[in-house]
Amino acid sequence: MSSHPIGIFDSGVGGTSIWKEIHHLLPHERTIYLADSRNAPYGEKTVEEIRRLCYKNTESLLSMGCKLIVVACNTATTNAILDLRSTYEVPFIGIEPAIKPAALKSQTRTIGILATKGTLSSALFSKTSELYTHNIEVIEVEGNGLVELIESGRKDSPETEELLKRLLKPMLLKRIDYLVLGCSHYPYLIPVLKKILPPNVHIIDSGEAVARQTKAILEKKMLISRLSNYPIPEFFSNKNPAVMAELTGSETNNYKVSYLDF
Repeated sequence: MSSHPIGIFDSGVGGTSIWKEIHHLLPHERTIYLADSRNAPYGEKTVEEIRRLCYKNTESLLSMGCKLIVVACNTATTNAILDLRSTYEVPFIGIEPAIKPAALKSQTRTIGILATKGTLSSALFSKTSELYTHNIEVIEVEGNGLVELIESGRKDSPETEELLKRLLKPMLLKRIDYLVLGCSHYPYLIPVLKKILPPNVHIIDSGEAVARQTKAILEKKMLISRLSNYPIPEFFSNKNPAVMAELTGSETNNYKVSYLDF
């Protein structure tokens, strides 16, 4: 058993949506979150750049004693997690768009995937899509500009709503009944998405599945914490901690949110 922290990183604040699910399921685990907002979004970068940043983030978390690392970024997972697993001994949990449940449950046989360019163009995404989307029409849309709006604290702005309306239009014309969120930033847009989408369109993200997998791996590796208290989560950003503090509710919950040059 281990009281060492779980490390989580993302290309900014979006992965806090994953952190919330992990913290809810495993409240006795220490967690350290790194927001690489200075380099967001990863979706516009080359594979080599994405991998370099993932190594940097991993090294930072390992220096803090993390026992397991969650790559809370679809683009980072699909482009770098295999390299991370072959380089480091700690377990890695990744996040991929939840294509499988959407494809299995769709009644219209048409689903939409909103993701970054880096995720949609990755080999891992293509492989997953091919496995589960036979006889399913998949409308893929790059969410260009959404990460930047969320990172700047404008997730609920009129500008964000207008951009989402434009991005979702091709999906709505095709009558999708499931929308898969392929970026960990995008769950913060669910309130706005629900205003735009018809009631029959279901929204799926990967947060709960990642939390369950994290717990399963900790138990399998005998790394689960047996602490009886509730450790205070730690959040670090290399650009703008204020946005992360707002998203995580740090003022209400007394979480530790700090600037860190990593």
